[in-house]
Amino acid sequence: MLQSLTDTCIRPRPDFEQLRKVLLRDGEPDYVPFYELFVNAEVMEPCLGKKITDRPTVVEFYYRAGYDYVPTWVRIDLPGGSLIDRRTGYPIKDRETFDAYPWPSPDSVSLWEFEATLPVLPDGMKMIGQTGGIFESAEKLVGYEQLCYMLADDPDLVQALFDRLGVLYEAMYRAMASIPEVGGIVISDDLGFKTQTLIGVDDLRRYVLPWHKRLSEIGHEAEKAVLLHSCGQLREIMEDIIEDVRIDAKHSYEDSILPVTEAKKLYGDRIAILGGFDVDRLCRSSESEVREYTRMLLAECGRGGGYALGSGNSIAPFVPVRNYLAMLDEAWKAR
Repeated sequence: MLQSLTDTCIRPRPDFEQLRKVLLRDGEPDYVPFYELFVNAEVMEPCLGKKITDRPTVVEFYYRAGYDYVPTWVRIDLPGGSLIDRRTGYPIKDRETFDAYPWPSPDSVSLWEFEATLPVLPDGMKMIGQTGGIFESAEKLVGYEQLCYMLADDPDLVQALFDRLGVLYEAMYRAMASIPEVGGIVISDDLGFKTQTLIGVDDLRRYVLPWHKRLSEIGHEAEKAVLLHSCGQLREIMEDIIEDVRIDAKHSYEDSILPVTEAKKLYGDRIAILGGFDVDRLCRSSESEVREYTRMLLAECGRGGGYALGSGNSIAPFVPVRNYLAMLDEAWKAR
C-alpha cells in the first residue's frame, strides 16, 4: 500500500513546457503531465511525511509529486459571508450597504505567495496563478439567495456590484500576469450545479462572462495560458466560454454531469481538457481500480495531447492518500 511519495516511482524532473504544450494544444507533449487546482494540506502532509508550514514545503510537495508547476494564490481583502453557511450573514443587502462597504483599493493586491515561492521554485517549474472567482465573490458579499432576488428587483445594483468587483479582479490578474515565472492563470469560478447554471444564462452573459473575457484578455496579452475551473453543468454556456471568453483549457469534470472522456470528444479539438478522475470514484475505488482507471484516462484522453491527468475537482481532505498516490504512480510509470 502506498503511504507517501517515497513509496512511488516518481523521480521529479519538472518541465513546464510539457504542460504548456497541453494547455495551448501545441503538439503532443513527451508525457501526460499532472494538473490539480490544488491539493489540500491534509493530503499533502502524509504524502510528504511532514507538516505543511510554509511556501517552501508546499513547493516541495508539488515538486516531489511530479507536477511541473505550483499553484499560487493572489489575494485581496474582501470581507464577506460564507458560501456554505448563510447563517453568518452577508455585508451587502441594498444600495446603502453597498455604498458603505469598505471596498479595498486595487493597489492593495497581495502577491506574498508569489514572492515566497520565487526563491524556492525548482528549475523547470513555473507558477500557475489563481484566486477565487468574481461570481463567487458576489455570492460572498450578498449571499446566493439575495443575489437571485437582486437580479429580479435591482439589476442596476447587480451591475454596480460586478463592476466594482471587476476593477479589483483586473488588478489581481494584471499583477499575476506581469510575473515572468507565472506560466498560466486560472479563472476559478463555480457557475453551476448538477443540472444547470446557478443563475440564468442571460444573467451570466450580462454580468459574469464579460469579466471572464477581460481576465482572459489580460492573460493572453501577457502570453500566459488561461485556464477555467468551474464546477457544474455548463452545457448552455460552453460556446460562450470557448468562443467569446476564449479560454485555453477547462478543468472540473464530474461523471454524473459530463465524464471527462465525453468532454474530450466534444471540446478537445478546441480547448485542453484537464483532470477528470471523478472524485467520488477516486475515493471509493480500490488501488487496483484506481490504476486501471488511470490507464484508461491516459489512453482515451491523453492520446494526441491536449490533456493533463488529475482529479475531477481537487484533492480534498477526504480523498484516500493511497488512491491519490496510486493515480500519480501509475501515470508516472506510463512516462
